[in-house]
Amino acid sequence: MTEFEETITTRQRMREVIGEPSHRVTDKVIDHIDDVCRRFIAASPFIVLSTVGADGLPDVSPKGDGAGFVDVLDRKTLAIPDRLGNKRVDSFENLLINPQVGIIFLIPGYPFTLRVGGVGKIVRDSALQQKYAVNGREPNVILAVTVQEAFLHCAKSMARSHIWQPDAWPDASDVPSLAEAMVKHGELSVAESEMQSIIDQDFQNRMY
Repeated sequence: MTEFEETITTRQRMREVIGEPSHRVTDKVIDHIDDVCRRFIAASPFIVLSTVGADGLPDVSPKGDGAGFVDVLDRKTLAIPDRLGNKRVDSFENLLINPQVGIIFLIPGYPFTLRVGGVGKIVRDSALQQKYAVNGREPNVILAVTVQEAFLHCAKSMARSHIWQPDAWPDASDVPSLAEAMVKHGELSVAESEMQSIIDQDFQNRMY
């Protein structure tokens, strides 16, 4: 295990090293979805959802759909339709233990993010399920989030990573495929090519 010169364990020491934020940063947090947040959410086709399970380990799950797939029901409530997946539903398992959630909204090509924190619950509602149907298929459940905080986040991480600049993207030729990871990590007896075929068929037949 790697050893470090110093491990910071108190807020006082952390602030000695990092400093204090300005009022412009601390005062930008609101406790609801206003028009600024609503317009950002309407343009976002991709979010990252954070939850914490019974084991105390944080879990981060990507979710994406057409821009505006996260529905603003009112100034305190968001609705996120659940689409077909592998049925692990780690986020939902976690919510049954700890309802706190964090969300980052991303817009391709846009340098800022929107951060939302609140309390999540798994719900079923026939009117909403019909509203969120795609290709005639309704979501079985919906994640409803009661918003407790929301704020736009600065663009430095986007600028440093060059995430929206294709000419600066890294070479991905040696990045492992999902099929390779599943076969190796799961010690599966199937060949990678067979696993890849299963994954491809899943994309074709179970997107919605």
